[in-house]
This record gives sequence, structure tokens and C-alpha cells, in this order.
Amino acid sequence: MARGYPDVPGLWNTEQVEAWRHVVDAVHARGAVFFCQIWHTGCLHIPISWLFSLLSVKVQLACCKNQDGYEFQPNGNAPISSRDKQVTPQVSHDGQVLEFAPPRRLKTEKIPNIMDDFRIAARNAIKAGFDGVEIHAANGYLIDQFMKDSVNDRTEAYGGGIQNRCRFAAEVIAAVADEIGAHRLGVRLSPFADYMDCHDSDPVALALHVVGLMNDLGVLYCHMIEPRMCVAAAGDRDPAARQLLPFRKVFRGKFMVNGGYDREEGERAVADGYADVVAYGRLFLANPDLPERFRRKAGLNKYDRSTFYTSDLVVGYTDYPFLDDDTVSQVPAG
Repeated sequence: MARGYPDVPGLWNTEQVEAWRHVVDAVHARGAVFFCQIWHTGCLHIPISWLFSLLSVKVQLACCKNQDGYEFQPNGNAPISSRDKQVTPQVSHDGQVLEFAPPRRLKTEKIPNIMDDFRIAARNAIKAGFDGVEIHAANGYLIDQFMKDSVNDRTEAYGGGIQNRCRFAAEVIAAVADEIGAHRLGVRLSPFADYMDCHDSDPVALALHVVGLMNDLGVLYCHMIEPRMCVAAAGDRDPAARQLLPFRKVFRGKFMVNGGYDREEGERAVADGYADVVAYGRLFLANPDLPERFRRKAGLNKYDRSTFYTSDLVVGYTDYPFLDDDTVSQVPAG
């Protein structure tokens, strides 16, 4: 039920656990620490019929599992969310309009089943050899759909004020902490973001409440997205703005920041005590040896966003050259 897109990997059965062991062993063999991010897309479910139209492939929908656009869901059910309102169509970076399937409101009595799904995934991650788990409670996915007041219109124990809206997140975090230990657990948050209709009228209060819950459980780290990512596309990016500082001061564990960092700004954030760890996404995808490049202050490969989310097993994921490859097309390190 957590899937919303094609080619999404899973951790809900023994076969998947065994397959992940090979990946985890390879990462550990290189001396790295490996956490598994677990997430549930909720209402962010892209119908296969829409994908076919995007690719200009003419097929009969009869070849799919059902006719309703819920091809990634068990038994053809609608995807779940905190509400039953469809996500507003979104425009991607390349101008494509993304359309999502209409969801169904998750019934209160069914919420414990979702907690168990997160618990099982976390347990399986540890069985596969991962060093820990990061709960993805950001970017408009299911947990975010419960936390943000722009989306959550529930009137029972999981809706209304901040405490109720964060109840779902609190129970997921507690369930995973109980299963694998809080010392192996991180949580990703995006309080200021407005991804997929998910925004909040008081993001500071919301984040402080969740951070307090994490402190009570002794969660290892908090991974938070910079608010500037909401306005970066408009060019209103201020590297000097450190709006996550209030949460950094309150959280008792390790604090990880993410959002458009380059090498110099990342080093400065750690040196100044603003963060313990800086997370890199696009730069790391295009530069598999990013730490070594940063260490040498070397140039970086240019990333190609058009290949970020393809079904190709090679292009865009394993074809970027390493530092010592003479064919590298580099831009200056920032």
C-alpha cells in the first residue's frame, strides 16, 4: 500500500530482505554506514494510465490490474491519505503536469495496521544488515499528510490541533523505536515545505512539537530540510539564512540539514555548530565519490535531472564517472 510509483523497492517480505543483503554488504565493505529510509506515499499515487500517456504509449488499460488507476495498490484499492481529496496536479521541473489518483480517507481503526507496516519494514531493514532506519516524515508523503493543517481535515483523534495532527507521526516513530531501538533511528522532516499541497500555518510550532516527541524517545538524529528550498526556484536563496537553528538548539540528538548545500556552505554549517551532518542529494547522485572530491576540492560532475527518475537500470544512476576518470565533465566545486 505504500507504493505510488513504478520501480519502488520494498522491505515487506523475506525475498526482499535477502536481496538487500547484497547491497548492504557491498556498502559496508567500503567502510560506510548505511541507513534505510522507509516511507509511505499515501495519496501521492501516479496512475499507470497517466504514465502511459506521458510516454505516448498506446495500450489497452485491460492489460493493467484494474481500470481505476490504482495499479500499484493491493486488490485495486484507492491509495490512502489523511483525507479523501485528490492532490492538485503538479508541474515537474521539465514542465510535465503530474496527475495523482483520488485517495480514500484512512479509517481510524485501520491506522494500527499502518504502524505495523512501518514496524515490519524497520525490522526487516535490520535483518538485511542496515545500520539503522530513517523515517521519511517529509515532502508531502503520508506522515506529512497527517501533520500539515492544509491537508489534514480530520475531526477525530488524528485531526485538529497540532498534538492530534502529529499523533500519527508520534505513533509511527514510537513503533519503529520500540522495534529497533531509538539509537538506530532518524526522522526526516520538512516543516516549511509545501510539497504536494502539504503546508502548515505554523511550521515552527509543528516542528518543535515533533522534535519534542523525538527527544522523549531518544531518537538518534533529526534530518530537516531548509525552508529556502520552497523559494529556491524563484531565485530567492539566501545561504546565510539559518532558519533551522531553533530546532537545532532544542533537539538533543544529532542534527542533519539538507537543501541545496555546496561544499563550502556545508563545511561552514558544521564548523559553526549549525549542524552535525549535511546531507547532499543531487550532487551525490552525480558524484559517487563526492566526499573525496570535497576533500580534494576537485570539480564536480554535472547532474542531469531528466534521468533522475527513470526506469533505466544504468543511465542516470551508475553512469557518472569517478574523479580519476579522464572522461569526466566537471564544473568547479562550490
